[in-house]
Amino acid sequence: MRTVATDAETTPYLVDLSAQEIRRRLPEALAIYVDAMGYPQGTEYHRAPMWAEHVLRPGWRGVGAVLPTEGSPLVAVAYGYRGARHQWWHQQVREGLRRSGRDVDHIDSVLADYFELTELHVSPKAQGHGLGTALTRRLLDGTPESTVLLSTPEVDREDNRAWRLYRRLGFEDVLRNFTFAGDRRPFAVLGRSLPFEPASTSALPNDL
Repeated sequence: MRTVATDAETTPYLVDLSAQEIRRRLPEALAIYVDAMGYPQGTEYHRAPMWAEHVLRPGWRGVGAVLPTEGSPLVAVAYGYRGARHQWWHQQVREGLRRSGRDVDHIDSVLADYFELTELHVSPKAQGHGLGTALTRRLLDGTPESTVLLSTPEVDREDNRAWRLYRRLGFEDVLRNFTFAGDRRPFAVLGRSLPFEPASTSALPNDL
């Protein structure tokens, strides 16, 4: 199933990615990840086993955006899965909430029933056309969980495309300036309830 993002002939369109398809297109997807995040070349080789393992998790789903040209090259990718207590990310966030002074009842309620939006990346050459919004909505449409959580690097004054996207989509603070084990950068954990409200017909050019 595919959806055209706009009427322009050269505009990417959305596709649902099966586990088999994301495995086949993993080099493409990881190249977008490295480019969008500004990571050094070679990072993709370290991330590939993790992405491949994520596909096996309960509730996994993925979406992408491809160009309507020969070979349908991928220009954006997003995926996630149902959060669970035994997962590393869940355990890290739980500990971060505990250290920030939240009580057990609050922590349990936050982490009780959520979809983890694990990866959302748009190639820099395709940013500014609303693909981030379209991907997020497509990915989360029909998920059975009551909330969605994600983590994103902290940015001064929240001044980048990713932060503008998340705020415009209604994501709120869950945990701020949190450092995951093995990464020195401060992250924010953001979340919102599901499902989304009906989509707006407008897309802001300074979003993903």
